[in-house]
Amino acid sequence: MTLQKGHFHFSPVLLLIFSFCLNAQAQMIKLTPFAIGFSKPVDISNSGMQGDTRLFITEKDGRIKIAQNDGNVLSTPFLDIDAKVNSSANERGLLGLCFHPKYETNGYFYVHYSNNNGHSTIARYRVSTSNPNIADPTSEKIIILINQPYNNHNAGDLDFGPDGYLYIGMGDGGNGGDPGNRSQNPKNLLGKMLRLDVDTENEPYNIPPSNPYVNNNDTLSEIWAMGLRNPWRFSFDTLMNEIWIADVGQDKWEEINVASTYQSAINYGWRCYEGFERFNYSDCNDKTKFHNPISSYANIFDVGCSVTGGFVYRGLNHPSLYGKYIYTDFCTGIFWTLYRDVNGSVINNQVADMDNMEFATFGLDISGELYVAGLANGTVFQIGSDPVNNTEESPNLLTSSISIKPNPALHYIDLTYRDEQYIDATWKVFTLSDIEMPIKVLTQTQYDTRLDISSLTSGVYILKNTVNSTVQKFVKI
Repeated sequence: MTLQKGHFHFSPVLLLIFSFCLNAQAQMIKLTPFAIGFSKPVDISNSGMQGDTRLFITEKDGRIKIAQNDGNVLSTPFLDIDAKVNSSANERGLLGLCFHPKYETNGYFYVHYSNNNGHSTIARYRVSTSNPNIADPTSEKIIILINQPYNNHNAGDLDFGPDGYLYIGMGDGGNGGDPGNRSQNPKNLLGKMLRLDVDTENEPYNIPPSNPYVNNNDTLSEIWAMGLRNPWRFSFDTLMNEIWIADVGQDKWEEINVASTYQSAINYGWRCYEGFERFNYSDCNDKTKFHNPISSYANIFDVGCSVTGGFVYRGLNHPSLYGKYIYTDFCTGIFWTLYRDVNGSVINNQVADMDNMEFATFGLDISGELYVAGLANGTVFQIGSDPVNNTEESPNLLTSSISIKPNPALHYIDLTYRDEQYIDATWKVFTLSDIEMPIKVLTQTQYDTRLDISSLTSGVYILKNTVNSTVQKFVKI
């Protein structure tokens, strides 16, 4: 999700801090295409039911689709509320999805969307009683409606915490610099983390009795935390009882926040602070206790302009990623891992650079494996570790003797092979339905071939040759 930015201004001292903290690449990650054909995917979810290997992919225009564990996408959407969703602006649309912790028995799930007036809507739906792959579009129950003064900074994420309550991330209402100072206004829901008890049928929601501002006439009781600008994805690490919030910056700093799930009434600082630096302190109070980010990176052209928050990896397939928060930047496609070492020091490693691919969201499957979605090309990738290769473009080993890079690719792919059987091979590209596509050989040496794929449309293709049959899939951006 791109965001309005102002002019760039830099603090030399803070830039030095940033450069020092961004360690050299200690490991790499690799992206493997999992499912294709989505239109502007902005959220990836699982139902929470053990044994349910489906992924639910939310599309910005108003549909939720199901990808099965083999990557096959069901033709009928799980939910289609396009008629209710205003997605005309870049940051409006159907933006978030989560499932009730007791989804297996009650069939409830919750969505965060911009209605036709452009206002943020949190609504509950129910799955069909006759088909687990289709929701009942008539079952909508509006939980809360929040007016939006502008068409940006809608945030859009929502999730159930380990306490069973529904958390909702709200942006500051938009424009630039929070002109209404809504984020610091305790009587406004914008720029806040909300916490609601939705296990009620008589009311849209109840206020959890442990919310910090219950019976406080000066602050709305829905508020759990405040001082956020545009939290584009938050997630819970239930093992460590922490919430991680990626907050998109204004002119200079993108930030990652982390706090205990037991800690309420946090003020994350916006608009008083952007990252670690004061932004607009005109209405701020030196007595206010602000919660500093765990990490911040500069908003500059070759690093990033809009953070996309991820998850702390707790899966089993990639031990080198375990316990590390993985996130990226929407504008550059740079990925980082963020974690504390045994001494408590914060380590922020750049682990991949996907060359300006626009990744809008992360998600987990039921086993805790991590996925990321490309907004422009509509592909969902599975994230894995690639600790052997530390180059900027990670080769994707096709066999023990063939590699292809970059993958995903935009204009060309380079094939490298060290087995003599491939020296005189002819390379061909096919669609998944086995239709041969025209390509050009740009260069060819004894052990290397560069193929021009610029004429291909975005999608997944199969590379074949005259020596053996299918070699591997690659993605055209």
